Amino acid sequence: MDFHCHLDLYPGAREVYREAARRNEFTWLVTTSPKAFAATSRALEPSPTVLITPGLHPEIAHERAAELNLLLEQIAGVKAVGEVGLDGSPRFRAHYEVQRRIFSAVIARCAEVGGRTLSIHSRRAVKDVLAELGRNPNYGTAVLHWFSGTPAELSAAAALGCWFSIGPESDGPFAKIDGKPVMPWSESQTAQGLAPLWRLSAEETASALAQNGRALLKLIKR
Repeated sequence: MDFHCHLDLYPGAREVYREAARRNEFTWLVTTSPKAFAATSRALEPSPTVLITPGLHPEIAHERAAELNLLLEQIAGVKAVGEVGLDGSPRFRAHYEVQRRIFSAVIARCAEVGGRTLSIHSRRAVKDVLAELGRNPNYGTAVLHWFSGTPAELSAAAALGCWFSIGPESDGPFAKIDGKPVMPWSESQTAQGLAPLWRLSAEETASALAQNGRALLKLIKR
């Protein structure tokens, strides 16, 4: 399973999509803008094992802010949303207030329509992300994508009920190993990397990841 993958942005995207649909129990295809979601949904044949969701990536929020209303409309018709969030890194800090306006509107909209599962980007912005979730307790379920916050922020996020997706399980084709994009069926590599940290065998780690994934998938589908 892969809970955060830009399948539509791989070279040869249609073939990668078909292969992910065949190999994976589940793949969450996150898009970077509302218009990209619409185009991707038209271009790729529906699959019961691939979820395509609308988003507005914080790295391009200042360029695509005019698409916010479209995203708010799309949220009403889907079970999940992503990729959305905040990025406080130096490269994107100049556009942080635009990001915050958009993210605030998205979380409020999710709460308004009964809750959604969200894949959330929180690089150097965990505190503000969690504050926004706290202001809208009925927003749904947050999956913090490739979390890179502090241990204290990790504890705070867990206390709020957040989930976490990690690389290289996720974020292809941007995530790379040995200079090559990670493929969406690379969960075994994630298990091998986590096993020593969890003090489990690779097989036990893979089983735990699969169990967690199925539990999250139930939340998405309910």
